[in-house]
Amino acid sequence: MSRSPDRVRHTAAMPPLNLKTIARRGLIAAAFNTVLAAAVTLTGFHGFWANMVYSQLIGLTIWALIDGGRQVLASSGYPGAPAMFGLVIGSVLVGYFGGSAVGDLVLGSAPLHGMSRSPSTMAGFFLMSLAAGGFGTYYLTSREQLAKARLAHEEAQRHAAEARLKLLETQLEPHMLFNTLANLRALIGTDPARATDMLDSMVAYLRATLGASRATSHPLQAEFDRLRDYLELMTVRMGPRLQYTLDLPLELANCPVPPLLLQPLVENAIKHGLEPKVEGGNITVSARQDGPRMLLTVQDTGVGLRPDHQAAAGFGVAQVRERLATIYGNQGAIELIATPAYGTRATVTFPCQKA
Repeated sequence: MSRSPDRVRHTAAMPPLNLKTIARRGLIAAAFNTVLAAAVTLTGFHGFWANMVYSQLIGLTIWALIDGGRQVLASSGYPGAPAMFGLVIGSVLVGYFGGSAVGDLVLGSAPLHGMSRSPSTMAGFFLMSLAAGGFGTYYLTSREQLAKARLAHEEAQRHAAEARLKLLETQLEPHMLFNTLANLRALIGTDPARATDMLDSMVAYLRATLGASRATSHPLQAEFDRLRDYLELMTVRMGPRLQYTLDLPLELANCPVPPLLLQPLVENAIKHGLEPKVEGGNITVSARQDGPRMLLTVQDTGVGLRPDHQAAAGFGVAQVRERLATIYGNQGAIELIATPAYGTRATVTFPCQKA
């Protein structure tokens, strides 16, 4: 709850002006002005270089006034249609006559001599500048609005995914806690001394696990540490019937993974694989990298699962599958292979992003 206000403030704030974006718009305006100068030259009005000077001075002035005016009127860059209409008209008037006057000064001509030489031609150029300014503003503004709409849509999808992920995590925590308490209850009636040891271990385990589960990710080493704590806890109850191996290559220890991702699979391996087997068995949890993908495997030597067994589609597997889909989309997957002869193997795969 404490993080929600910060998140709202972050998404509501507008980003600062991007100098790279401004430079790109200026280059687009300069390129358009060059094309316009060439077109004007074909009418026989001045030579190309004179037209280039006028075109760049007029065009860049109009662009600077419109683009700068938008930012002054509205931090979002779009103050609304009426304000934009007035801004374009005013910018074209100031830019056209101001740019023409500066061009006359640069070229050594009499101020606004073109107006007296050919008023109809100058009026045509003014209308052309007005049309070009209006079209350019519409084009750039439309692109910005589409980009912002796309970003807003992506932001909404991200928040929806985060909310779904949090829901899945809040479902996982009580499920794990109830399973552990059920194991403790079973032990109290048969061996109170071991039940006391298990309770002490459970308190230490839950303190570390529930605190770590508040994060959106943690290093793979932390995931394996929590699994070791849980398996030690279960060893108090099952004794020598439970053996386990954790195989984590050192180079993968810092890879970020969702907290408690493998917890439901280890619980399944104990509940449906080893506990029903009189002599118990072994659980092996391993990690390896296959190109750009991470492969995490939970293998047990228990009784295996029938193809129609409810655990294959139960809470644990479904919860892992949903979390993978929420975080990684179609790049995350879980594969469950179970046979009575060889126990059960669950393999989780997702993109490997080393920290």
